[in-house]
Amino acid sequence: MSTLPSWGAVPTDRGTRFRLWAPGVASLQVRVAGTDHAMQAEGESWFSATLDAPAGTEYLFVLPDGTAVPDPASRRQAGDVHGASVVAEAEHRFRHPHPERPWHEAVIYEMHVGTFTPEGTFRAAVAKLDHLVDLGVTAIDILPVAQFGGRHGWGYDGVLLYCPHEAYGTPQDLAHLVDEAHGRGLKVMMDVVYNHFGPDGNYIGAYAPGFYDEARHTPWGAAIDYTRAPVRRFAIENALYWLEHFRIDGLRMDAIDHVVDPSDPDVLTEMAREIRQRVPDAWLMTEDNRNVTYLHERGEDGATPLMDGEWNDDWHNAAHVVATDETEGYYGDFADDPVGHLARAVAEGFAYQGETGPGGEARGKPSGHLPPEAFVNFLQNHDQVGNRAIGERLTKLAPAARLDALQALLLLSPGIPLLFMGEEWGATEPFLFFADFEGDLARAVTEGRRREFASFVGFEGAVPDPIERSSFEASKLNWARAEQGDHQDALARTRELIALRLERIAPLLPGTRPHAGRRLHTDREAIAVDWRLGGGLLQVRANFAHHPVAMPPVSGETIHLTGPTMGAPNSTLFAVDA
Repeated sequence: MSTLPSWGAVPTDRGTRFRLWAPGVASLQVRVAGTDHAMQAEGESWFSATLDAPAGTEYLFVLPDGTAVPDPASRRQAGDVHGASVVAEAEHRFRHPHPERPWHEAVIYEMHVGTFTPEGTFRAAVAKLDHLVDLGVTAIDILPVAQFGGRHGWGYDGVLLYCPHEAYGTPQDLAHLVDEAHGRGLKVMMDVVYNHFGPDGNYIGAYAPGFYDEARHTPWGAAIDYTRAPVRRFAIENALYWLEHFRIDGLRMDAIDHVVDPSDPDVLTEMAREIRQRVPDAWLMTEDNRNVTYLHERGEDGATPLMDGEWNDDWHNAAHVVATDETEGYYGDFADDPVGHLARAVAEGFAYQGETGPGGEARGKPSGHLPPEAFVNFLQNHDQVGNRAIGERLTKLAPAARLDALQALLLLSPGIPLLFMGEEWGATEPFLFFADFEGDLARAVTEGRRREFASFVGFEGAVPDPIERSSFEASKLNWARAEQGDHQDALARTRELIALRLERIAPLLPGTRPHAGRRLHTDREAIAVDWRLGGGLLQVRANFAHHPVAMPPVSGETIHLTGPTMGAPNSTLFAVDA
């Protein structure tokens, strides 16, 4: 296999090599700086041309009918997703090495570049990195930055998966953000989407219809056919591009339950293996509502051959019901015993490990044998806030005392904790669903959003129009509030809990054996879990009843207590016997 990437415009000693897989056409041209050049057929539907095209040169691929399309592996765009691609600059000169932090020390902060700062750019985010260092998080996880249609959006409708979104800044600006984070000891992770392409600016079907699996469709677009070698290389090399070219420290792979591949190995396994060979210390997370474990199994020595952690929706969903008493939609699967479901997730990873929920479908695999750090837990994230009709955060939905107790449970339990931007100070501004489409597509998104919430009980207001710019603007963090009153106090509490985690909890995690967590008998509205970790015994006692509850005793040193005493309403106690 060539050492050059399979797809796109890549500088070589002889010039820039342009390459595209186009099984849907018999011939192809590349338009470089306004001049069309015939591309050579290489076989197996690949076309290539090597031309004098230095960095900054604009180009397009020209189909036999004269249609000019951007490069699907464009590293930079001259403008939006419909315009010319640009031969990218040489690699950024990084000044700082990757921070050397093991996965079990991860405390992750999820951010959306466009709403994290007023400016909404990579460069502007650099100015807030010192805040994150002071907070104590060890990594940031950036929502997808691959170029998508329009100026603003969540990023999950990317169509040019190698190209940083032009509205956020240049590729060099992204590299600068990564470098500055590394200089402060922060790792940088990024969301990537391999289950579909967005609807605006996606031209692949015009020249490579075989890129898609005609027998399947995802909720967001045509499914991708990963049984084809060129399609597999597109995704695997994309993951490696972010990790190697930009020195991103890790990836979070979105909705992999819609990445269906019957090959052996499947594309995600092959991707993880190749990443482990070339970037051994990369942190890899997945999102998958099936509650499967095959990608996260550990080796006999405790090593991670594939993926480090799985986003644990069960933990969130149960905690959300405990916090708010909401039971609509997918929260209905946790309505019968929310504290019990949360207790199982706290102790064993998943709440559903093969059981059948109220919806009538069995879901999940046994997960208690995995170490606690195989699960990424959260009270809030972009989905769980933004997929609400009006984007409310938990600060608008839950009593403060209960939220404080749950935050302690999140940050001091041995699973990997994740915070959503602004959560550290109890931000109250919404995070809405927003997009920047036009015409029929814009109308379809607006109408679809209204239909989605039409049947929700108690929702009587108008759903904010995701196409209106006001939805985007309303979702930006108000940084001034972090220094005010209750928000300042909340920030101090979060900072203290993270520091306590890194000092007292994280060192206990290495060497943990399977089935470390054990639930103890207690009241139905309370949680009592003991973890026998590699470095000692960690115990939690949490009461979410409205009355005091007698709890199993703890041994060792109490390191944290939320509430007046153990067993008081909305109390959380952690003890360590090391």
